[in-house]
Amino acid sequence: MKTKNTLLIIVVSLFFGLTNCKNSSKESLSLVENQKQIEGEPLGVDNVAYQWAYMVIEGTANDTEKFKPRPTVSSRFLGLIFTSVFDAWTRYDDKATPLYIKDIERRPENERTLKNKEIAVSYAAYRTLMKYYYSDSLMFTNKMKELGLDPNNTSLDPSTPEGIGNLAAKTVIEARIHDGSNQIGDIEGSNGQPYSDYTGYKPVNDADNNVDIDRWQPKYFSDGNGGTFAPGCLTPFWPNVKPLLLESGDQFRPGPPPLVGSEQMAIEIKEVAEWQSKLTPENKALVEFMRDGPKSVQQAGHWLKFAQDVSRRDNHSLDEDVKMYFLVESVAMDGFIACWDAKMTYDSARPYALMHHYYKDQEITGWGGPDKGMVTMKGQDWRPYSPDVFLCPPFPSYVSGHSTISGGCAEALKLFKGDDTFGVEVELIPGALTEPNNLGQAVTLKFPTFTQTAEMAGISRVMGGYHIQADNIEGLELGRKVARYNYKKYLELIGEEDKNVAQLNPSK
Repeated sequence: MKTKNTLLIIVVSLFFGLTNCKNSSKESLSLVENQKQIEGEPLGVDNVAYQWAYMVIEGTANDTEKFKPRPTVSSRFLGLIFTSVFDAWTRYDDKATPLYIKDIERRPENERTLKNKEIAVSYAAYRTLMKYYYSDSLMFTNKMKELGLDPNNTSLDPSTPEGIGNLAAKTVIEARIHDGSNQIGDIEGSNGQPYSDYTGYKPVNDADNNVDIDRWQPKYFSDGNGGTFAPGCLTPFWPNVKPLLLESGDQFRPGPPPLVGSEQMAIEIKEVAEWQSKLTPENKALVEFMRDGPKSVQQAGHWLKFAQDVSRRDNHSLDEDVKMYFLVESVAMDGFIACWDAKMTYDSARPYALMHHYYKDQEITGWGGPDKGMVTMKGQDWRPYSPDVFLCPPFPSYVSGHSTISGGCAEALKLFKGDDTFGVEVELIPGALTEPNNLGQAVTLKFPTFTQTAEMAGISRVMGGYHIQADNIEGLELGRKVARYNYKKYLELIGEEDKNVAQLNPSK
């Protein structure tokens, strides 16, 4: 009974945001923030943008349960939801420019009230959530009623906040139906199912035969019922998706990865083997936390939760949260497109196959699987530190998606706040999601800065055996380039300048 209670606590703690935010390094609120409190504006968890972000996280988690992890698709949902929210908000801001509803005039100054912003933002969020996470329509409808808003109000009158919110959502949804994502399954070459492949991608290797060790090989997973299956490549067409703020997915494409036979590959594969053989409780907890486990919100959602930590820490207003979520999720969406451009260009092998090649018939120490712990094994029996039902991400390795999105979103938050300080801590039980019958004592992971958090996310993928260091390092750098470029575009949209922009070199 104690074990079951412990598991319940850790799963709730890990995946529903019970993070312990430390106080900001600034011990007192600024004059502006004090003024906001005097005026009674809802801050932090009480602002409407924060509340809708929580709805987005819930919808993403439920979507993952229904359709299994599809981080590319989820990142697009989050990017478009917060774009519609941002666009609606701009019509009640003094100088911000929308991304899509450019033919809708800015409302007069006397209408630029907090109440109107809350209404416009709510309808924009509601309509896009109802489109992309339709199976949770009751939850979103109840949220509207809780806010005192009529979910049946479908007005498109641009002189009202309800109309502007609905228009923002409608415009974004319609503009993105044919953006290369195959949202409705109507692109020639696909099987007619939403988000199905239309490029005809087929891996060089199959799950039983590895004819080119440098290329990606599908692997068998447990189906949870005694059988096995080898999942195909997830969204191989994603490089064709139109970015939000980037010019194109290949804008910052990194150079090629190391190949089998090179000194670098030998060093990096050895590093993967050594990391796994010496996993500490803290390492295991980090791998599981960043992997995200059941009820996952994937990387775009994980960094949305981190952004909410910042909102609570700094008592953000609605304006601040709308801008922050838009920036962070634009980076996540565009980062996945850029990451998949590299993945599908190089079609590179994962350590799961590379370890079998490099250490075949050699005795090594590695994780033997649930209930086995660390054992001596033949190299061809090595596996990642991951459950049988999800042994390894089903798509090419270079570059790491976790590293790309974490590097990008961390950089976006650092630029947005003008400070790298984060200060979040989480308490976890190592092994709770991977080897539940071999639980250790609780450990505390500390994330002092945004940059360190991204680097911890990246190295966790090497520790877990999903990536080599090249995947991680180049992924972090790719994400940061996307963030710096998008931040410059974001500043143009909100009509502000930043003294650091000249140093960002976003086009390099």
